[in-house]
Amino acid sequence: MNSLSSVLATASFRYKLDDSITFEFVDGLFPSDPAPDVPYFYAPPYYAWWEGNTPASVRTSHTWLQSKLARDGPYDGVLLFSQGCSVIASFLLYHQATNPTSPPPFKVAIFICGGIPLSILEDLGAKVSQEAHDWDQKTRVLLREKTTDAAAILSHGHDRWGSSAKDDTAEEDPGAKIMNNPQDVFGLDTTQFSEHSKIRIPTVHIYGSKDPRRPASLQLACLCRAEVRKIYDHGGGHDIPRRKEVSEAIAGLVRWSVKMAEGDEGIRA
Repeated sequence: MNSLSSVLATASFRYKLDDSITFEFVDGLFPSDPAPDVPYFYAPPYYAWWEGNTPASVRTSHTWLQSKLARDGPYDGVLLFSQGCSVIASFLLYHQATNPTSPPPFKVAIFICGGIPLSILEDLGAKVSQEAHDWDQKTRVLLREKTTDAAAILSHGHDRWGSSAKDDTAEEDPGAKIMNNPQDVFGLDTTQFSEHSKIRIPTVHIYGSKDPRRPASLQLACLCRAEVRKIYDHGGGHDIPRRKEVSEAIAGLVRWSVKMAEGDEGIRA
């Protein structure tokens, strides 16, 4: 996707916010092939935040981000979708690991349909089980299958996520899993991260119960402090539904984030 795509994808809930909350949209660093379904909804060019999925590749995006913050910041908060969540979540966890006494670079973060690469957690010293790796690979394949179903895309558009395609990651209340058993969030023991090593700023985690990649969203939620964390299931897939009730709910979560941020001036995200 690109910055214009992000403008369009978030318009339905941003429209419900007042003018004190301003947004800046940025492109990824590298030209990239889009996910198979993206061209049906958004025009090129398309970008990614890194090439490859190794810690070294991810840290390249962190170097750019540090320069961006030094040049144009500070920003009160960040709102991310999909791979963007991985960029900021990993940036915050590395910051916490290497600069635990310095203030976080943002006051709040809103993650939509995204998690953090397991390779980053391993680079930070966490033990990642084979089960967690299996879930990761399995859900990537499921998402790929969903986004290559041209007939469903053309017939149903964003509503295709409600189709009957097999998705055995489904469960009655996936959000409850992270609350009840943080030692096994789709194979990941998130209790390896102490409260001091977790992302400590207020966070919002928005995921879709029909998103094959929702395990990654829930794992990330468990790497953030529960007392300043909100979790919301928008009921859709790997996207941002534009239904009125979803837009109102997300706008409400943005307002909550604003209240959690320090100061009373306009919020810049």
